[in-house]
Amino acid sequence: MKLQTDPAAGTGNAQRGAQGAAGREGTGASTSATFTAVPVRHPWRWVAIAGVAVLAAMLVNTILTNPRFEWSVVGEYFTSQTLLDGLRLTLILTAVVMAAGIALGVVLAIMRLSANPVLSGAAGGYIWLFRGTPVLVQLIFWFNLAALYPRLSLGIPFGPEFVVLDANALITPFVAAVLGLGLNEAAYMAEIVRAGIQSVDEGQTEASSALGMRRMMTMRRIILPQAMRVIIPPTGNETISMLKTTSLVSVISVGDLLYSSQIIYSRTFQTIPLLITASIWYLLVTTVLTFVQGGIERRYSRGSTRNAPTSLSRRLLRNLTTFHAKPPSPATTDPKGGIR
Repeated sequence: MKLQTDPAAGTGNAQRGAQGAAGREGTGASTSATFTAVPVRHPWRWVAIAGVAVLAAMLVNTILTNPRFEWSVVGEYFTSQTLLDGLRLTLILTAVVMAAGIALGVVLAIMRLSANPVLSGAAGGYIWLFRGTPVLVQLIFWFNLAALYPRLSLGIPFGPEFVVLDANALITPFVAAVLGLGLNEAAYMAEIVRAGIQSVDEGQTEASSALGMRRMMTMRRIILPQAMRVIIPPTGNETISMLKTTSLVSVISVGDLLYSSQIIYSRTFQTIPLLITASIWYLLVTTVLTFVQGGIERRYSRGSTRNAPTSLSRRLLRNLTTFHAKPPSPATTDPKGGIR
């Protein structure tokens, strides 16, 4: 038996198949053209921008039009020798206090993590005491230490004294400021360093022990360098905070920036302009410290995070120089069934 194929029937089937394919293509094109991507609108974002702009305009207007700000007085005393001397003492005090606080904080953190219960308990008690009392109270306490101990001596415990010092001559206002701020800062730095040390994987310590490294060498060469990525950001914040906290030493007659401003406006009765001048200097130094902190953070974050923190200046430059291309127009359907 032979099977014969009708040529006319084959041609009709081919035509019907082509028409079906063309129909499906046209349907797909029309369907794809139907769904057009529309950007999400944010009307409340523009409302917030308008509100902030109005508030900013009101602030600028009152600053420029209110004669009681006395901007001429601000410009006159901005570079006065008295304020510059106070600024220099503020910077020195900040550097000394932070150096003492960081050094003592590292020691306290290592003691806090020690397996020795006496060392761990002593460090915990220190942190509890100095974090639990106001720093202003500590400043006043150290300033009046002579009322409690008129004489300070060095010698053998419960034995003879080799050196005897007058507490009034030894505890000057600057020394009292360093003691009050430095010992208080050490308590906070101890917790920061402890958190950084505990953020390092325990396998690092185990590998160091397997190589025969001692505990202190492991801490100095392995753990602390890796913990710096966690320690640096809060330490930078503590430094900026300490710069402003030094203004408290004015209550014990330390000639910092705020105290120098108080000396001037107590004589001229121009309180607001002198406080504005001091605030501008605090803002300038804080801004510089912020940039320094960002640079240090980026250095220690290399190789540890995929996206390192970007500095403020780079973010501003990127936003000002980046232009977004116009979105492409949506696809339209050709009358013949295609897409153009």
